[in-house]
Amino acid sequence: MKPTLPLLLSLNGGYVDTAGFLALQGLFTAHVTGNFVTLGASLVLGIAGIAAKLLALPVFCVVVIAARLAGEALRRRKTPALPVLLGAKLALLVAGAVLAIRFGPFANGDSLPAIVIGMVLVAAMAIQNAVHRVHLSAAPPSTLMTGTTTQIMLDIGDLLGGAAPEVRAGVVSRLRRMAAAVAVFAAGCAAAALGYAFLGVWCFAAPPLIALLALLVRLSAPAEEAG
Repeated sequence: MKPTLPLLLSLNGGYVDTAGFLALQGLFTAHVTGNFVTLGASLVLGIAGIAAKLLALPVFCVVVIAARLAGEALRRRKTPALPVLLGAKLALLVAGAVLAIRFGPFANGDSLPAIVIGMVLVAAMAIQNAVHRVHLSAAPPSTLMTGTTTQIMLDIGDLLGGAAPEVRAGVVSRLRRMAAAVAVFAAGCAAAALGYAFLGVWCFAAPPLIALLALLVRLSAPAEEAG
């Protein structure tokens, strides 16, 4: 497995989540449980975007199930599932970018265009989450950094506490991979914030390009890794 694929997914996860949050009135598209918090804030403060936040979780769940079923169907046909699912995510990100540029900016998160674009992006990130759990389970998560950051701190604690030599190498290796995932995710967040500040909804043109690069990385992998 080329390490660049998980890192590209982390970059896109941070970028899409931040861009969606900024452009769509506080909608989290990559880690949808965060919408429970923003939904509460919207209800109390009267902020727009309630409908999208309510829809995000069921849409996410349905798409994950669909990705799982599609992956199993492809596997039974002896067709590599990962490239197909990455291609589906790319198509959704392209659709999201086109719609965002066509109909944005979005002063009202409850408008139909904002809701549709939000759900398209949620669907794309649902596929990414499903892909990561099934095909890249050894790599750190690409959308939610809380667990990864916790493990990083635990590993640092173990190293500071004098981990046994036989486990130290494994701890250091895991620490490097997880630190890279968090750093790249943070870079994606920063890039999206800057992109939205200077380009507005045109910032959504970047995620399809990152997704295309990730797909090309997968397609260039050896045949035995193409599942």
